Amino acid sequence: MDRILPGAAHLQNFHPLFVHFPIAFIYGAAILYFLASMRASEPLKWSALWMLALGAAGAAASVATGLYAGSGVMVSLSVRDQLLRHHKQLMLAASAVTGVLIVWALAARPMPARGRYVFLAGLLVVMLLMGLGADFGGRMVYDYNAGGDACPQPIDFSK
Repeated sequence: MDRILPGAAHLQNFHPLFVHFPIAFIYGAAILYFLASMRASEPLKWSALWMLALGAAGAAASVATGLYAGSGVMVSLSVRDQLLRHHKQLMLAASAVTGVLIVWALAARPMPARGRYVFLAGLLVVMLLMGLGADFGGRMVYDYNAGGDACPQPIDFSK
């Protein structure tokens, strides 16, 4: 592993290797779905569906690796309480809404016609939840070294 991904040797777990894909795919899907709804473009709708499907798969992998890693991440109890708990709740909510949206989109391929505005609002909700959850995750990684071994652990929470 050190030869293929030398930076991964410094990770506490594999969760950081997965988290960026659902963010990129789901945000991309939202942009394409909004453009498709304005232009009534079938190719954009199908591209958006594929991106949403890839984002949902990435979210499932991120949730699985995050839940697996959660108990072992080396952060103080204060960081766990102030950041990790909120990160987990927001990202589980974002993943649940994404799950509903992908099932809906697959049932009404490539984009729901009935309830289209509710569907698009759901994408905005997912983006908001993911953005907030990613902020908590980023703070754990960059403020408290939750993703690596560059600093001694644990670092106590401070605003």
